[in-house]
Amino acid sequence: MIITILTCTLICCIVMLFVWAWAKAIKNAGVVDIFWAVNFSIIAIVICLMADGYWERKLLISAMVLIWSMRLGIYLLIRVGSHLQVEEGRYKRLREEWAPNPDRKFFFFFQSQALSNIYLATPFFLIAFNKKPEISLLEYGGIAVWVISILGEAIADGQLKKFKSNPASKGKVCDAGLWNYSRHPNYFFESMIWVGYFMVSLNADYGWIGIVSPVTIILLLFKVTGIPMTEEQAISSKGDAYKEYQRTTSVFVPWFKKK
Repeated sequence: MIITILTCTLICCIVMLFVWAWAKAIKNAGVVDIFWAVNFSIIAIVICLMADGYWERKLLISAMVLIWSMRLGIYLLIRVGSHLQVEEGRYKRLREEWAPNPDRKFFFFFQSQALSNIYLATPFFLIAFNKKPEISLLEYGGIAVWVISILGEAIADGQLKKFKSNPASKGKVCDAGLWNYSRHPNYFFESMIWVGYFMVSLNADYGWIGIVSPVTIILLLFKVTGIPMTEEQAISSKGDAYKEYQRTTSVFVPWFKKK
């Protein structure tokens, strides 16, 4: 397992080195998001080729990670690629905070993103090296959670994209479909995808260690780069309309609508 993890680490760091050089040339650090997602596809391929766990389980987790990674990577490619000349606000702020030499700090930031790929892939390694010859009911349950969640996230992303593409939506708050019940259904389903991975890892020896991934993702979404930054930007651009939206919807779980 160690050799596989080291191989994945080396490849992800090299990828981020080239991405950093490209970001430096075009002055847009936002491209890191695309390749953070794509790096998980690389990890999926490496563990499929190198891991010595039960072949059916290994192929299954590799396919799950590959599908999720490419879906997210393509979504981010379309989103970020549509404005390569304009850097997203959070990276603009970092560039200002890290002046006068932001590129050096962005280098270490990009490398930290590569290391986060490896850290979050903990359940993938545990699953791919699990040699137990039968897939348990708990693992099937995790796969079911993953399938439902990836479909839910795709639906939420599609509803938001359709809303934004309508010129009449300018200045308004998206409250269509799942967004009528939750302000962040995409984040909810993203976190549940990682819960699904964790559930599958529980059948492996020391599988409980896989809890680090969903816990980290949920903390990041709630406290760091997800909900706080999204809502701050939404209030700044939509004002009272978004505050009313906050009052009537759940922050995260799309199961109910507040009165």
